[in-house]
Amino acid sequence: MIDVNMSSYISKPALFNVKSVAIVGAGPSGLAVAKFLLAEEAFDHIDIYEQQAEIGGVWNYTSNIAGKTPVPQVSPHGPAESPTWPEGTTAPLFSNPMYDNLNTNIPKELMQYSDQDFLPESLSFPTREDVQDYLIKYSQDVRHLINFSTQVKDIRSVFKAGQNSWKLTSKFLVTKDEKTSTYDAVVIASGHYSMPYIPSVPGIKAFHTAFPSAITHSKTYRSSKAFKDKKVIVVGSGASGLDIGTQISKESQKPLLNSVRTPSPIKIGQENKEEVPLSIKVAEFLPEVQGVRFSDGRIENNIDDIIYCTGYFYTYPFLTSLLPPPITTGRRVQGLYKQLFSIHHPTLAFTALPQKVIPFPLSEVQGAAIAKVWSGKLWLPGVEEMQEEERRQVEERGDGTSYHMLGFPKDMEYINGMGEWVKTAKGREGKKIKPWGERMSWLRECYADARKKFVETGGSARSLEEIGFVYPGDEIEKPKL
Repeated sequence: MIDVNMSSYISKPALFNVKSVAIVGAGPSGLAVAKFLLAEEAFDHIDIYEQQAEIGGVWNYTSNIAGKTPVPQVSPHGPAESPTWPEGTTAPLFSNPMYDNLNTNIPKELMQYSDQDFLPESLSFPTREDVQDYLIKYSQDVRHLINFSTQVKDIRSVFKAGQNSWKLTSKFLVTKDEKTSTYDAVVIASGHYSMPYIPSVPGIKAFHTAFPSAITHSKTYRSSKAFKDKKVIVVGSGASGLDIGTQISKESQKPLLNSVRTPSPIKIGQENKEEVPLSIKVAEFLPEVQGVRFSDGRIENNIDDIIYCTGYFYTYPFLTSLLPPPITTGRRVQGLYKQLFSIHHPTLAFTALPQKVIPFPLSEVQGAAIAKVWSGKLWLPGVEEMQEEERRQVEERGDGTSYHMLGFPKDMEYINGMGEWVKTAKGREGKKIKPWGERMSWLRECYADARKKFVETGGSARSLEEIGFVYPGDEIEKPKL
C-alpha cells in the first residue's frame, strides 16, 4: 500500500528515522555503501546479505556453471537463482559472468576506490584475480556485517504508525533455515548480471531442441578451450562480446563470425574473425542444416556453437510484491530519483544501476548520498518533483536499456553532481568523497585508447606511463643545459 501523503513524508528528513539497514549484496557496490553507512555513525544496525560464500559479486569467480539459461530468454520475471553444491566445497555456489582469462577494461588508477589503491605490482588493467584480492582487502572493516551463503527470498513493504519499514526473508543455504527480519531501510546492491537476455529469433526454439548445448550466453563462458576446431558465431559487440570472440577465435575454426554493432577498436586477433555488421543480424535458425540465415540472405551451415553476448535484464525476484513494480520489461528500473532512491518508497535504494560508467567511484558517491538522506541530514524533494526529473531523463535518454547508459562525460557529471548534492548535507561530514578533477576526466576520456595500447604492447604494463599515457599536468619541462 502506497501512502497517499508520501510527498510530505519525504520532504521532512527527520521522519525517516532510519536506524536499521539491510544491504542485499556484498559486491563492490554493497561494500562501498556499507562503509559510508558505518562512517555516518547514525545507524544502530547494518546487515549485509550475500548469497555466495565470499564477497566480490561479479568478481568472485567460480568455475562452476549452475543451471542452464532458457532459450530464448525474453522476460525478466522468474525465480531466484538456484545454486549448486559441488562435492568438496563447503558452501553452495552460484554462477556469474566471470571467465578464466579476463583483464579489466578500465585502468586501475581510474577503477579504484578513493581510499584504497591497487597494488603497484598489479597490471595497469588488472586481472580478475587482482580485482578480487583488492575487494577482499577493501572489505575487511565491514566483513563482520556480512551474512554469507544467505539468499534473500522476499522483501516487502510494511507501512504503519506513520513509518515505512521492510520485512526481509532470507535463507541460509548451508542449513536451509529461513528467517524474517525487519529493517527501516533496504539497499539493493545485487547487481544486474544474473538473468541473461537471449532474443527470440524464428527457429531458435526448434534449433535449441535439436542441439541443446549449441546456444549459450556469455554468462556461462569460461574458457576458449571448449571451442577448439568448432564453427562458432558470437553475437554482441560489447566488451565481453569482443573479448570472448577474440579468445575463442584462436581455438575455433577460422574465421569466427562476430555479429557486431560497431567494429572492434582493437585489431589484434582480427585475422581470425569476420565481423558481421549488426544490420546483417541472425534472422532465422535452420535446425535441419544446423545453421543460421542472416538478414542479407547468407546461410551458414554446420554451426557448432552460438554465444549470445547480449547483456542482462534488471531483475529482482525478491521484490514481486512491491507496488508500483520497479521492473516491467527488465530494460531499466522504474520510479527512481537520481537513478538511486525509490520515489514512492524512499527508504529503498538501488545502487550501481548505470552502465558504461566507472562503477567503484560511482558506488562511493551513491553510498554517501544514502547515508546522508537516511540519517536525516539531506533532503529529498517531493514526489512530484522527483517524478518530473525521471520524466525528463526518459525524454533525454529513452525508456529502455539506454536509460541507464551514461558514458563519458555523463558519468563524470553524475559523480560530481551527486557529490555537490551530498556537500549540502547538514551536520558532521562523515566519510569523505573525492570529486573528479581534470586528472580523472583525462583518464576517463582516454582509457579506451590506453586499453587498446595495453593489449597491442603485450598486456604486461603496470602503469599507463609505460605505454605512453602521461597526464599533461605531470609533464615537467626538463631544464636547459
